[in-house]
Amino acid sequence: MSLDTHLSEARRQIEICNACRYCEGFCSVFPAMTREKAFADGDLTHLANLCHNCRGCYYSCQYTEPHEFALNIPAALAEVRQDSWERLVGPQVLAKAFHRSGVAIAGVLVLGFALLMALISVMRPVSGEGFYAELSHNLMVALFAPAFLLPLYAVAVGLRRYWTETGAPKMVLSDVFIAFKQAGQLKNLNGGQGQGCNFEREDRYTDARRWFHQAVLFGFLLCFAATSVATLMHYLLDLKAPYPLLSLPKMFGVTGGILLVIGTIGLGWLKTKADPELGAKRVWGGEMGFIALLGFTAASGLALYAATGSAVMPILLVLHLGAVATLFLLLPYTKMVHGFFRLTALIAEEAIKRRGSM
Repeated sequence: MSLDTHLSEARRQIEICNACRYCEGFCSVFPAMTREKAFADGDLTHLANLCHNCRGCYYSCQYTEPHEFALNIPAALAEVRQDSWERLVGPQVLAKAFHRSGVAIAGVLVLGFALLMALISVMRPVSGEGFYAELSHNLMVALFAPAFLLPLYAVAVGLRRYWTETGAPKMVLSDVFIAFKQAGQLKNLNGGQGQGCNFEREDRYTDARRWFHQAVLFGFLLCFAATSVATLMHYLLDLKAPYPLLSLPKMFGVTGGILLVIGTIGLGWLKTKADPELGAKRVWGGEMGFIALLGFTAASGLALYAATGSAVMPILLVLHLGAVATLFLLLPYTKMVHGFFRLTALIAEEAIKRRGSM
């Protein structure tokens, strides 16, 4: 189906919802919806990115099939949301390819980058401790800085386009603070009444998805903090790796890795239990591929730390670095991009509400 078809169907369903308003307290989508009587394409893009696909509205709706209205708001908004990421970040062909064959693409790239790292390791320095006896620090920076920064630039361009398309007003610091608080609490996964969401099956309320999401979120942030702290220690304090277990980089990294493994296993398990018809069904494989890639990256990092000094360490190192490189380079084209867009949608929503209260 084309973008116009997805937008038209989402517009039809949202207009019916706006007349009913039974689900107004469920999440951020429905209060935002009630501000409008007619919905431009940018309005639908904004509502779609506010949606967390908790599915509570579907299981509470009296107009789902077999009713003639055949409402399926989670799926309709999921399609618009996926289209927005692919269209605003671009090039669309890369995102479509990953979501069509995500596991295969991720696997080939991880092995390819691992092989490249293994070949580069023949250039390892004469001296060095731990991982740097295989690949020098400067070489890692030269390889991974562009692999991290260039995808972030692509995402930033997409977010700027999102802000323009949705017509959001200029943000202020309080908008950002409120949005970060909502994202950290995953407020929109509590079902509006604090009982959890219905992601798994029908009328079963649970906080499991919220907990696993938080494990992934805070696990990723801890791993990022580990890298950031290690960088400051290296360049500002002249404290070189490897670091002991009770150092900040290791405590952040190990804790973050464990949380990521738990979170990705949990989210993958929940996704197998959820009804694929209530999401963007065409990207199910790509989403599972991303979860597997993120989980493998974390698990290989933990295994690498545990194997430090052993004969298998060089093999685990290149596999882990291959996974990290793949994760970075595919960032704009995998489900990981949803975090950037959803946070931006929450900020935009606060800015819009503030403008309306003036």
